[in-house]
Amino acid sequence: MCSGGGYASNVADVTEVQQADRVDTLMVHLARGRVALGVTAFLAPGATARILGLGRDADAGRDLATRLFASREIALGLGYLLSKGRSRAAWARLGVAVDALDALAAVKSRRGRRGSAVPLWAAAAFSTVALGATGIGAAKVVKDLTG
Repeated sequence: MCSGGGYASNVADVTEVQQADRVDTLMVHLARGRVALGVTAFLAPGATARILGLGRDADAGRDLATRLFASREIALGLGYLLSKGRSRAAWARLGVAVDALDALAAVKSRRGRRGSAVPLWAAAAFSTVALGATGIGAAKVVKDLTG
């Protein structure tokens, strides 16, 4: 017979560690994805906008907004990847806030003025990605707070 918590307790402990490691791994992948998307959008804002369903015609204002979005994604991704401990936890919280606001913005984009709404498929895709990132970030924040 095992002393301590027994076999079941040890298995539960290992499972908790594996789940915590998965959250950390997902956050690193999310941060890398932010950097990759940001660099791509910054270097090719027109192509990025077309792929994301944000219009096909040349639009200097849209390209500027895309580059601003790109800069934010690069900063959030690199901030997370280059930090440790409490600083990394702060970057995770910032990411959750930004991703939650992105999801709200995607939903609101369907209510354009005079037919200017973003296509449904684009709004749905943005919302899904933003909510997924919010969920991963929230799991990381909870993990950081509960140990």
